[in-house]
Amino acid sequence: MSIVRTVLGDVDPAELGHTQPHEHLLADLSRPLPARSTARERAADNAPITLENHYRTRRHHPSEDLRLDSVDVAVAELRPYAEAGGRTIVDATSIGLGRDPMGLATVSRRSGVHVVMGCGFYYRDYHPDDVAARDRDDLAAEIVSDLRTGVGGTSVRAGIIGEIGLSHPLHPQEEKVLRAACTAQRETGAALMIHPGRDPRSPGRALDIVAAEDVDPARVIMSHVERTVFSAPEMRAIASSGCYVEFDLFGQESSYYSLGPVDMPNDATRVDHILDLIDGGHASQILISQDICHKTNLVRYGGEGYAHILEHVLPLMRRKDVSDAHIAQITVANPARALAFAG
Repeated sequence: MSIVRTVLGDVDPAELGHTQPHEHLLADLSRPLPARSTARERAADNAPITLENHYRTRRHHPSEDLRLDSVDVAVAELRPYAEAGGRTIVDATSIGLGRDPMGLATVSRRSGVHVVMGCGFYYRDYHPDDVAARDRDDLAAEIVSDLRTGVGGTSVRAGIIGEIGLSHPLHPQEEKVLRAACTAQRETGAALMIHPGRDPRSPGRALDIVAAEDVDPARVIMSHVERTVFSAPEMRAIASSGCYVEFDLFGQESSYYSLGPVDMPNDATRVDHILDLIDGGHASQILISQDICHKTNLVRYGGEGYAHILEHVLPLMRRKDVSDAHIAQITVANPARALAFAG
C-alpha cells in the first residue's frame, strides 16, 4: 500500500489535493552570507522590512529576508492558500537550513494543510561541520532514520529526500551527500529532490550520478529548472531521463537574480515551457511550485504568498490553453504520485 508521509502521520495519496511540492514554511538561508564588517552594514543586514527598503530587500536578500522563523506567521500565510483550495505543501528544508519538525507539525495542525518535510543535506556552504568526516553510509543512515523514525529525537518523520543541494562544479562533499541520498532512496522508496548547481551542465551531472547509483529516475525530482536551463531542447533533455521536471519559482519574475548571472523568466515564459513539455509527451513529469523562502515572498511583506499559483498562475495557464485535465495532472496527480511510497 502506498502512503504519503506527512509531519502528522501517513495519509492516502488521494487525500493530497492541490499540492505545491517545493516550498519553505520554516527555514533560515542566512548562514553562508559574508560577515558584515561595519556597524552600518550589520544594521542594514538585519533591518526590518519596510516600504522604503522593500525593493532593495527583495532584490539583494539581506539576512532579515532569509529567515522564516515564526510558526504564527507560517500559519497565517497558509490561510489564503487553504481558502483558495491548497491542500498540501512540501517543506523542502533540509539539514543546515533551520529545519523545524515540531514547528512544522504545529503549522500543519493549526492550518489544516498537509505538510511533507524534507531531509538530507543542502549544498556545501550549509553543511554541518561534521559532514566532511562522515562516510556516505553514515549520512544515508541518518536520512533513512529521518524518514522512518523521526527527526532529531522527535517522532516527526520526513516524507521526501531533499532538497539535496549541489553546486557547480560539484563539490566532493556534495557528491558524497548525493550518493548517500541515492542509497537512502533505494532503501526507502521515497522521492529524491535535487537542487542543481546554477549551471546548465549541473542537472545532467546529477542525473548521471543517480543512474550510476541505480536509482529509478521516475523517483527523482529535478528542481529549479527555469533558473538552470533556458531552452526547450535543454528542458526536454532533462525530461527524457524520466525524472520529474519542476518549475518551482513561479511568482519570482525579476530578471535580476542575486545568486548568479541569470536572466530569469517570468510566469508566462514558464507556462510556455510547460506547454512545450506537454506537447513533447512529458505531461506526467511536470511539477510546479513557488519555492517561497524569503520574507518578501510572504503576503504580509508585500509578496505573492503561497496562493499565487492558485490565484494567478492557473488562470494564466488556462488563458494559454493548458487544459483543465493537464492542470489537474500537474497540480494533483503528479505530486501525489511523486510523494507516494510504500509505508
